[in-house]
Amino acid sequence: MDDRANALLKALIERYIADGQPVGSRTLSKMFDLSPATIRNVMADLEDLGLIHSPHTSAGRIPTPKGYRLFVDRLLAVQRFEVLPPSQIRQILPAAEPGRAITAAAALLSNLSQFAGVVLAPKRAQVFRQIEFIRLSDKRVLLIIVTPDGDVQNRILFVSRDYLEQELIEASNFFNQHFAGMSFDEVRQAITQELSSLQADISRLMQAAVEAGTATADTDDSLVISGESKLLDISEIASDMDRLRRMFSLFEKKTDLLQLLDVSSRAQGVQIYIGGDSRLVPMDDVSVITAPYGVDGTVVGTLGVIGPTRMAYERVIPIVDITARLLSNALSHNQS
Repeated sequence: MDDRANALLKALIERYIADGQPVGSRTLSKMFDLSPATIRNVMADLEDLGLIHSPHTSAGRIPTPKGYRLFVDRLLAVQRFEVLPPSQIRQILPAAEPGRAITAAAALLSNLSQFAGVVLAPKRAQVFRQIEFIRLSDKRVLLIIVTPDGDVQNRILFVSRDYLEQELIEASNFFNQHFAGMSFDEVRQAITQELSSLQADISRLMQAAVEAGTATADTDDSLVISGESKLLDISEIASDMDRLRRMFSLFEKKTDLLQLLDVSSRAQGVQIYIGGDSRLVPMDDVSVITAPYGVDGTVVGTLGVIGPTRMAYERVIPIVDITARLLSNALSHNQS
């Protein structure tokens, strides 16, 4: 593609994003010092390349997923985004409350973009500071997990026999003395040798604790979604009931979103997934823009915006990028 074709494709996509109507050669001829016939020829070439196509109801053209991909990769000029005042950021993303900061980040993404904001939270109880066992009844024990950031998680263990209070204290002390600061996956690897010196019943209790701690990593509440209802304001989605059902099924099932966000957490910086172009996005007319966030330089999760392929990428990309940086700063500050 030459410069003229690039310029026309860029103008066509920007115009379509702005008003949602197919763009014709007459419209483009007013923007360029070119005849409508010349523009029609260039548009025919762009169509042959699979970058634009003509809806059956209009003589104008709209971008294809391939066209959007070329646009965001090569033609897009990202806008500068003004960062909120530090005092306001501290209010919105409270460093002392990581769970609230993550929920607030999803809402912030939605409010700034006017689409749906999503945050894949850090896997729960990856690392624990201490645990405690408390007897609830004959065969039920409450497992209390305290994470390094002060988050407290409770799990009920169903055990094979009644444990004395002293036995539960002994198990807690052993666990905290030998494994505090480790992840449950690391504990699982180290546990066989360490537990050989304990009674079999205590070993089983502690193995149950490891299983419960590990199981928390994949719970549904690791995905925070905000602003799904804003997608009802998008005409091309709201006007098609089948499309609307598939969109909300995406939010309800969460599996596809979790997979996409998990994949993007292993990538560097902002990633743009365009439906029809990326197999990770299950709908052709949906785009997902993501960025990883971390604690003290270590990636712990991903956040992003879900919206139509017809979105203002130059505005949404910096919103996602900066929100990821703000959340990383808030969570890292909490660790210090």
